[in-house]
Amino acid sequence: MTKSLDLQSQMAQEFGTSVFDVTLDCEDGAPVGGERRHADMVATLVNDVFAKHVGARSQPVRRVAARVHPVTHPAFAQDVAIVVGRVGTHLSHLMLPKIETVADVDQALRHIDAASQTAGRTTPLPIHVLVESPLAVANVVALAAHVRVESISFGLMDFVSAHGGAIPAAAMQVGVRDGVGDLDQFSHPLVLRAKLEIASACHAFGKTPSHCVVTEFKDARAMEASARRASRQLGFTRMWSIHPDQIRPILNAFAPDKSEVELASHIVREAQSAGWAPISVQGQLHDRASYRYYWQVLEKAHQTGQIAPNDPAQRYFEH
Repeated sequence: MTKSLDLQSQMAQEFGTSVFDVTLDCEDGAPVGGERRHADMVATLVNDVFAKHVGARSQPVRRVAARVHPVTHPAFAQDVAIVVGRVGTHLSHLMLPKIETVADVDQALRHIDAASQTAGRTTPLPIHVLVESPLAVANVVALAAHVRVESISFGLMDFVSAHGGAIPAAAMQVGVRDGVGDLDQFSHPLVLRAKLEIASACHAFGKTPSHCVVTEFKDARAMEASARRASRQLGFTRMWSIHPDQIRPILNAFAPDKSEVELASHIVREAQSAGWAPISVQGQLHDRASYRYYWQVLEKAHQTGQIAPNDPAQRYFEH
């Protein structure tokens, strides 16, 4: 966790913006019987990060979150009371694993809002939910519609395990081939359907779909190819990493191409000069529908540190 926080700080200085979130894990990261001690450690780490941040000049905003135990776990209320109750004012969001219904979210929020009040937080703490079962996928539209849910992530390995052996282990991997064809996480029909359901529901309600992990972290090319497929083919706008070596390949894959950023910058500038009336660029008509798209390209380029320092589009993101 400390290495992730240090890397976030280093890359924020490099790119001039915080290009990835750090989620400190109280669920799988905590040993059985050591849940309280682990939650205390997470709260201390968050507090230390933001204590160092106070008074620092020209520091990009840090985005640090925590994942707590499932709402049905005996340690859930304890996690929330310790982490949110102590450092809730610093958290960018809270990750709720193994959510299956809107009722699960509402139950969790009763604890979260009480702890947020204890911490002195004055705005609602955003919730990110982790969809990890067939029932959760069946309810994903309702989850995406929930006003407090900011993002939905896909929990691949738990999703496969939840099918009781009906989905082969190959579906937790990438690039696997066997006698019946490709059955990896990008091609097994049930896994692929779940990913598309999540992405579609999120886009319908303006929420952020976050793709699952790729466990083959030592193969940077496979990692970047997987991230590109998640972004370009499946419509995910974020992706989880499980190792620091995965972060740059994910950023590269999710970032717009340089030529696309340059075109977007040109089109937005020309459109602004024309009072947002229709314009012609390279023999193609552009109007407000395409302006929205190219503005989103610039936003993504800014978030991934891809806008060149001398690009006039930089001024749109100066504070």
